[in-house]
Amino acid sequence: MLNTKDILETIAMIQDEHLDIRTVTMGISLLDCIDPDIDSACRKVYDKITRYAERLVPVCQDIEKTYGIPIINKRISVTPIAMLASACPNADLTKFALALEKAALKVGVNFIGGYSALVQKGFAHGDAELINSIPEALAITDHICSSVNIGSTKAGINMDAVAMMGKVIRRTAELTADRDCIGAAKLVVFCNAPEDNPFMAGAFHGVGEADCVINVGVSGPGVVRAALAKLGGDASITEVADLIKRTAFKITRMGQLVAKEASARLGVPFGIVDLSLAPTPAVGDSVAHILEEMGLESCGACGTTACLALLNDAVKKGGVMASSHVGGLSGAFIPVTEDAGMIDAARSGALTIEKLEAMTAVCSVGLDMINIPGDTPSEVISGIIADEAAIGMVNSKTTAVRLIPAIGKGVGEELSFGGLLGGGPVMKVNTASPKVFINRGGRLPAPLQSLKN
Repeated sequence: MLNTKDILETIAMIQDEHLDIRTVTMGISLLDCIDPDIDSACRKVYDKITRYAERLVPVCQDIEKTYGIPIINKRISVTPIAMLASACPNADLTKFALALEKAALKVGVNFIGGYSALVQKGFAHGDAELINSIPEALAITDHICSSVNIGSTKAGINMDAVAMMGKVIRRTAELTADRDCIGAAKLVVFCNAPEDNPFMAGAFHGVGEADCVINVGVSGPGVVRAALAKLGGDASITEVADLIKRTAFKITRMGQLVAKEASARLGVPFGIVDLSLAPTPAVGDSVAHILEEMGLESCGACGTTACLALLNDAVKKGGVMASSHVGGLSGAFIPVTEDAGMIDAARSGALTIEKLEAMTAVCSVGLDMINIPGDTPSEVISGIIADEAAIGMVNSKTTAVRLIPAIGKGVGEELSFGGLLGGGPVMKVNTASPKVFINRGGRLPAPLQSLKN
């Protein structure tokens, strides 16, 4: 029997508390599109994506109408393009980006992720070429997202790739400086990148995945905050954790429903539900405000890391019981420019990059959507990447860096990207140089725990 109270509660979550399905992402393998002729490969890529994803957007729209559940983004992730590029020596790899862009426009998705390379242990043929083409690829397209995995707990950290990515991020920002450096907002550097992540900019379709799958990312920071507000300030930490678990369960059940419906209607296997609380710049949809509801004066105050650890753990414990397959990143996102509370905390100075780095030790991603001064040297960017990757490598967790050098701007000035990417202030960066360390190259050894098996 249907419980009327639960139905009304869910309606209130959607109407008043910003509950939504953040993304339905179709993962598509492009391994059968590999061809030494890049023009032929691009035709195969376009044909396969448009054939498989032809009904993705209309099916999601039908599900929205049937259940009254907002699905904010419809996206596609593909096999890391560097794998296709390896068969096309001396070719202009931006042709792949243009083929993906054309396919995105044809099927009507918000983004396609997978202009990517996996180089945690070294460079295969085509990897370096793909990485060097990222700045131009992101400058000439609007719907393409790119990621590079430079480390893992098993492999260690590829410091040559770390050095390269510092330069690539700067160049990407420079080529899109006329658009508030938005290219860098679509580029993420990973350690321990998951192969089934439905969220951009880090989504790609892993080689261990099926030919085509449906992955869903849920979102409900506003729902969690509203529940905590009703709980009141006298509740114990145990009660706070229990409430978040129960709320995460309800949110995830909705994600499971949409995932199974999309899978059935499209005739595509259901992959995973990603439990991550993904914020937006909209008021009332902030992870930072959840932390403040727990009792902090401001996100970034002492105690922030402990509150985030509680939130991340409770979300996973509640959500994992609500879905048959959980994957992706699953936890709490802290993208500064995409979170109204974090934007305010950064503007006030309560939230610093150093505090954000401490928070990444317990959250589900890393230093995400942070505007930094436009004159930040590439080796400093590489140093930030190396630090964040080290946290992920040692702790056997995914960490990532998405930095936006604000070309021509300094601390306190602002960038604005619009939409879910938001905007916010340029944050101060420690510019003491790690140049000699970064330029040593080689591979930072994996920790001993990588030998457990």
